Amino acid sequence: MLNEPLENGYSFIETPFSFRNCCWFCAEPAAKVLHFPQSNNYVFNCPHPPLSLRTCQECYLPANKSRANAIWFVFKEVKSFLIKQYQKDLAIGINWTQEELANSEFEGGNFAGFQRSAWFMYEVAKKRVNFQGWPLIVDGINIEELQYSEEKSFSFDNIEYPCIDDAINHYAQAFFIPVDFFKEVLVAVGLERFAYAVRFCRLLVGTTPNERKAALKNLIEDE
Repeated sequence: MLNEPLENGYSFIETPFSFRNCCWFCAEPAAKVLHFPQSNNYVFNCPHPPLSLRTCQECYLPANKSRANAIWFVFKEVKSFLIKQYQKDLAIGINWTQEELANSEFEGGNFAGFQRSAWFMYEVAKKRVNFQGWPLIVDGINIEELQYSEEKSFSFDNIEYPCIDDAINHYAQAFFIPVDFFKEVLVAVGLERFAYAVRFCRLLVGTTPNERKAALKNLIEDE
């Protein structure tokens, strides 16, 4: 257990025994204590009581810098940070299956290490991104999540993204898709056809802006 002193006016959130040494953001071993909100971050309108929770070193950095006014928004910022931080590891699950890696015949070559560790790295990154924490209970009071202004999360291909923009940026970077073009395609086909939009955009990687414009026009006419 961490023994950092509790700041005046802050209360630790209640933590299930099975998570007693875990980061609230990603479930990795905790190394720091986050006190929120911090007075030097100029958060004047926090809707919940000041609280303290345990975090890993990596999640602590973006959480401690956050200027959000509620811990739930900090949670989303941390998840966005993790998605960017582990872009390459998460992309393994986009480009490979576990069986394909096992049968990739990389043994003995320059990619032998990749074959051994790639799927494990993907699973670790996915677990950290998907982890949803546990209920926030402070001094016996269950703090309800803000609903009126919270951006909806977006789930796709076994990954829980804090918002649709994180999913768009992740796939755009993984497949070298122009972000604005990807968004235009999504507007045309709808978010429920996210996979189709990815496939459509991948067919046009390396094309000129005019070629993409013509393809999008044809797509819209066909819809």
